[in-house]
Amino acid sequence: MRLAAAGPGAFPAYVHDLATLARHAAEIRAALPRAVGFTYAVKANPDPGMLRALAPYLDGLDVTSGGELRHVTDVVPGLPVAFGGPGKTDAELGEALRLGVRRIHVESPHELHRLAAAARTTGRQADILLRADLPLHASEGASGPAGGASAGSGGEVLRMGGVTPFGMDPAGLDAAVALLPELPELRLRGFSWHLASGLDADTALAVAAEALGHVRPRTAALGLREPEYVLGGGMEVDYAHPDRHFDWTRYGAGLAALALPGERLRIEPGRAVTAYCGWYLTRVIDVKHAHGTAFGILHGGTHHLRTPVTKGHDQPFAVLPAHPAATQQPGDTPSGGDPQAVDEPITLTGQLCTPKDVFARNVPVDRLRAGDVVAFAMAGAYAWNISHHDFCLHDPPEVHYLHPPA
Repeated sequence: MRLAAAGPGAFPAYVHDLATLARHAAEIRAALPRAVGFTYAVKANPDPGMLRALAPYLDGLDVTSGGELRHVTDVVPGLPVAFGGPGKTDAELGEALRLGVRRIHVESPHELHRLAAAARTTGRQADILLRADLPLHASEGASGPAGGASAGSGGEVLRMGGVTPFGMDPAGLDAAVALLPELPELRLRGFSWHLASGLDADTALAVAAEALGHVRPRTAALGLREPEYVLGGGMEVDYAHPDRHFDWTRYGAGLAALALPGERLRIEPGRAVTAYCGWYLTRVIDVKHAHGTAFGILHGGTHHLRTPVTKGHDQPFAVLPAHPAATQQPGDTPSGGDPQAVDEPITLTGQLCTPKDVFARNVPVDRLRAGDVVAFAMAGAYAWNISHHDFCLHDPPEVHYLHPPA
């Protein structure tokens, strides 16, 4: 109620719950074997407050651009960094070496040559992982936490392996390995992959086991001591069932069983770490009925929170009433002049001049009235940072933090 009573200039706003985030990160770290590295994928949410809250529980950060690299070096200096991504420029490769990036994920034989040239220019040796795009079958048929999520549920699997621009197929890996003796500036540490997103714990473990079966013979043939294997992220986040979380305890126990003596495994989750710890709050400008559909027009829009458009789901939300309960019927205008929807489905849209500016479609509500606040949950990942901020040039949302107790 205190949020709902805030002034008109208070919204739209992001609220990042750093207390919950720190507790969640601690639980993930505790569930993982000590020999498994916990690295956060910065692309999910590079918010400075979130990075600082996560830092005590992380073994490192995964970045995908020079901009992310400079950002994390400034915000959380000293935390080990790995650099991945399919399109690294020569300038970014040189910058990564100068800034002491711990591992560089190499995506192709040509990138291997360009990284070696950057290493010669900077006088720095590069520790590398070869990114593998492997022919896996473990995730086939999986479409969500229960194996049957629909495309709009927010629980579907996104295939990152197969015919994609990411990494090297087995022939490409062979070509890259054959080049290494000619490139003494590069030191092979192992292999990495990120083959699918939206996997439950059992499917993620099956993917890891199958991938390890592909790359272990290669490391043995190369005589690598203490090889490193980066399993990627891709843990499920189901927007249709916000209370259903990835089973980190089961996953950690499975990784402990998969790891062989002398191996170093690492995971790089992003969305599954921060999604639950952020909210996007905004106020209802108008409620109207047209062609039998109730619309709630919100201050802000998907240029602030792009996630429901990109994933094609209904963003989960709660309504924080700004007024006492009334007795009007659906479609009526209350005596105070504020239109409302009562006990009916409503479609929540923003201020943008496009019919795609939709947060949720035909979701039942008890009551939604102009002036109420809508709080969208699960807005802690791929939200503000993935959105098209400048479309229509609306003002950006504010950012607020809920801190852990001192």
